[in-house]
Amino acid sequence: MRSTIITATAELLAQSSSGDISTRAVCEAAGVQQPVIYRLFGDKEGLLAATVDHVWDEYLSMKRQAEQSDDPLKDLRSGWDSHTAFAIAHPNAYRLLFGSNAVDRAESADEAMRLLRAVLDRLAAQGRLRVDPEVGARVVMAANTGVALALILRPALYPDLALSTMMRDIVHGALVSDAAPASDAGESSRIAATTLRGALISMPDTLFTDREAGLLDEWLNRIQSQPPAG
Repeated sequence: MRSTIITATAELLAQSSSGDISTRAVCEAAGVQQPVIYRLFGDKEGLLAATVDHVWDEYLSMKRQAEQSDDPLKDLRSGWDSHTAFAIAHPNAYRLLFGSNAVDRAESADEAMRLLRAVLDRLAAQGRLRVDPEVGARVVMAANTGVALALILRPALYPDLALSTMMRDIVHGALVSDAAPASDAGESSRIAATTLRGALISMPDTLFTDREAGLLDEWLNRIQSQPPAG
């Protein structure tokens, strides 16, 4: 019953010109009474959250199963492109997930961020990331969702999909050391601090005392936080 309702909701959402649907239409499509909706999902927001998670699970399952290449930068670029492609293919579900507060209960965005962070951790471990992986993940996600929303919400203003590729290369160039020239003399120090900080995660807990580990992390964070010269 639950899967039938979610499938019907996903189909109606995909067909909606406004990006909105009514619970009455869902009930008619699924062949159920409205009390069933509230019993299974709580309210319309809960139904939409479950539906968006269902739609995005298709996308996330591809990312979970994707084989890693030898180059995490290549994987980062591929992830950006697949994100944009999925947004174009499912504009209403995407708009609900990233362009509104209608589905705050959806879990899809959190998992997408975790998968992105894993790629950036690999870059940091190779000494190629200019910023902390958590910061980098937020920057990439914000830029990727921003350009995807621009493409689906303002197609007349942004008719060319090449905008996504251009934005991708600009953002990645600013974050990854071998994707663009270093911007200042302190660049290598910040990259080294990021690399060492990432490596410490996999080191034995007995390597440093809690006080030593805390002090080292504070020093590395201070190096990472230094602004570019000039």
